[in-house]
Amino acid sequence: MAEMKPLEEGAALAIDFNKLKKVAAGEPVVPVCVQDADSLEVLIVAYANELALKHTMESGIATFWSTSRNELWIKGATSGDTLKIVEVRVNCEQNSLLYRVRPQGKGACHTKWPDGRTRASCYYRRLTNGQLTFVS
Repeated sequence: MAEMKPLEEGAALAIDFNKLKKVAAGEPVVPVCVQDADSLEVLIVAYANELALKHTMESGIATFWSTSRNELWIKGATSGDTLKIVEVRVNCEQNSLLYRVRPQGKGACHTKWPDGRTRASCYYRRLTNGQLTFVS
């Protein structure tokens, strides 16, 4: 996991423009945008297959399909930072989902601030002049 640190914590732009090609080669999925139902902040963009959507609807907890591990990913199952479903929306073409959630833990991202706090959202850096800077 050491190779992820520069990607997750660095200021160098290294967008994976091949991600969708890799996703398309695996399990059939749709993108899921996850939004805090109260603040409207976008927390995560992930993927769901039929099993993940079914589990989400039955459990009331945001569940995804991990495209890197090829397994069901129940958000917060190991960290305790679950995302309680408020509603699930489907876009006009029925090829993406919006999970409106209420975070039940300390944050939604698997990364942490230098002081050890879980980041509330996966969108903790902004792009300015080709470099990434951290958002307070």
